Amino acid sequence: MHKLTRATLALNGLGRCFVAEKHLSAIKITSSRGLVCAEPDHDPGKNEVYDVIISGGGMVGSAMACSLGMEPNLEGKKILLLEAGNKKVIDKVPDTYSTRVSSISPGSAALLSGIGAWENITKMRCKPYKRMQVWDACSDALITFDKEDLQNEMAYIVENDIVVAALTKQLDSLSDNVQVKYRSKVVKYAWPVPQQTADSIPWVKVTLASGETVQTKLLIGADGPNSMVRQALGIPTVKWNYDQSAVVAVLHLSEPTENNVAWQRFLPTGPIAMLPLSDTESSLVWSTSHRLAEELLDLDEESFVDAINSAFWSNENQSELIETAGSLFRSALSAIMPSAGSPRQLPPSVAGIGPKSRVMFPLGIGHASEYIRHRVALIGDAAHRVHPLAGQGANLGFGDVACLTQLLSQAAFDGKDLGAMQHLLGYETERQRHNLPMMAAIDLMKHLYSTNAAPLVLLRTFGVQATNMLPALKEQIVAFASK
Repeated sequence: MHKLTRATLALNGLGRCFVAEKHLSAIKITSSRGLVCAEPDHDPGKNEVYDVIISGGGMVGSAMACSLGMEPNLEGKKILLLEAGNKKVIDKVPDTYSTRVSSISPGSAALLSGIGAWENITKMRCKPYKRMQVWDACSDALITFDKEDLQNEMAYIVENDIVVAALTKQLDSLSDNVQVKYRSKVVKYAWPVPQQTADSIPWVKVTLASGETVQTKLLIGADGPNSMVRQALGIPTVKWNYDQSAVVAVLHLSEPTENNVAWQRFLPTGPIAMLPLSDTESSLVWSTSHRLAEELLDLDEESFVDAINSAFWSNENQSELIETAGSLFRSALSAIMPSAGSPRQLPPSVAGIGPKSRVMFPLGIGHASEYIRHRVALIGDAAHRVHPLAGQGANLGFGDVACLTQLLSQAAFDGKDLGAMQHLLGYETERQRHNLPMMAAIDLMKHLYSTNAAPLVLLRTFGVQATNMLPALKEQIVAFASK
């Protein structure tokens, strides 16, 4: 018989009753006509029921736990965060930068500020940038994005470890509302069914490697692109690996600079980006073929630095035909809109790299056909994975956190079951309307720029130059990416 919580069932006309208290799972009949008594389970913590369990304590999962733990309408709810790894604490910010960084949009920064983590991040280390310049290696076409008068930040470059450490610190202050179990690897999930039967379970059951089991009214899968939650549910995923790997490294600039511009150049083999970390250092994200990526890792430091500078400065992929056509088109646009467009800036040169900072990882795209099931929701990379060329991976995940928190808060305020499909469907609909167009645009850009065929080079040259001349369109692009 299933565990009952504060329930009293009266048997018709017999004056007998079953009494079950919280944490009682064994029912024992003492008299065929008398009371039915209950004996407590030997392990009162076993199969404890939580209102929400979040599986995965990375940036997005930890942000989800903080967001729910600080939501007034969810006060008193039992929330548990499960993290397979160790607790990440930074007592002293390292002298060297990490290779894994994220571009945090103003919308994501607002979310992190609202849950008390952004102040911790800024106290540790982050670098804002106010402008972004993107240009083509096969033509002179470029586009710049910036905030009006360069007064506001476009985004912030933050090391992933810094974000997680700031969220971990905030979780420590929420210990009354959010319980965190580190080194808690999940080995099995058992799912409830919408229509209860005699032998079905009412909640999601989670079994840990330690043998401990817990239950939850709502499971949030934040366990990354290889999500065990998604796979265990059998949710179909549209995904494929790109013919590219990303090489990341910490770069030392030739001379100190204000370094408030994010630079990205599209090479025929893939985009190369230089993102500001400080006045003297930047982060490299070079997406290229698997073969070239391996060759870049094998180069000595001097040759590697030469390859980076050449990738940003060399014009060897440009043709006279494309250059002439682009120049004529740009002149025509300037005649129509003389004050539009942005001047070209030259990127800083690189002098060296950080010690042992070169790493590569394969790139791909993936999208779950469903973000939700009965009593389950997927967030972050568990639901969607994108190419890093637009720097939107973490921001899409933080957007999921903001949306799901809002809908769960409203459900709690209305006295509804947090795991009910009604508001979970609202989450899925809202986020897919935002995520799918973004993912499609990123994938299109990846394919459009992965060639040096003249017709496609001309097409993208005209498109980029036209977009660069339309401030209103650029503002819409920036606004969409800033959420």
